[in-house]
Amino acid sequence: MPHKILVVEDEEMIRFGLQDNLEMENYIVETAEDGEEAIAKADSFAPDLILLDLMIPKKSGIEVCRIVRKKHPQIFIIMLTAKTDETSKVAGLEMGADDYVTKPFSIIELLARIKAFLRRKGEQQVVAQESNDDVVSFQGIQLDFKKYEATKNGEPLDLNAREFQVLRYFWKHKGEVVKREDLLKEIWGYSYDAMPSTRTIDNHIVNLRKKIEEDPANPKIILSIRSAGYKFDI
Repeated sequence: MPHKILVVEDEEMIRFGLQDNLEMENYIVETAEDGEEAIAKADSFAPDLILLDLMIPKKSGIEVCRIVRKKHPQIFIIMLTAKTDETSKVAGLEMGADDYVTKPFSIIELLARIKAFLRRKGEQQVVAQESNDDVVSFQGIQLDFKKYEATKNGEPLDLNAREFQVLRYFWKHKGEVVKREDLLKEIWGYSYDAMPSTRTIDNHIVNLRKKIEEDPANPKIILSIRSAGYKFDI
């Protein structure tokens, strides 16, 4: 079954250009040109991945991301933004985006990123089917990697698809030092010779700590290992 992608972009030329390129790659594609339509189609179309422009009418990409992430944690979201400042990128990640691409972007690079995300999703599903660790618990947190459901002290915990994948990777390597570069390769799908700044990882870990740590400023679960990476200490 081909993967389904929702393209949310108010600029007609970019929207149709993305649709044409994605359909040539045999994806099933729907489009939306404003935030309200994007939310409705996320519900009805149930895409595997959303390409979401930051600056769209009616509801901003940030707001759409927040709403869709809460309702559909399993959907990957890649934000498209013309802004290059760090604040916009961090805001998108904080609202649950899995990654971002800055305009103007290479369509070849974007297609490669999409393919890596969706391949990773398929691999995660296979692992989930083969593993007995579909549901794990630690320090008051319970994660169901198969259903993409999480609780903290019995209360629902709002995690996105990327955060579930990061936590599953940490769980598999608990007690080990995990390099940022390993996360970029194994979770984001980058090759070692074409990696972005590891700031991407640090931003995600900061947001993840806010959700799972009792005191994010003094983490006890995801520890920083100076000049090395992180350790899942449970």
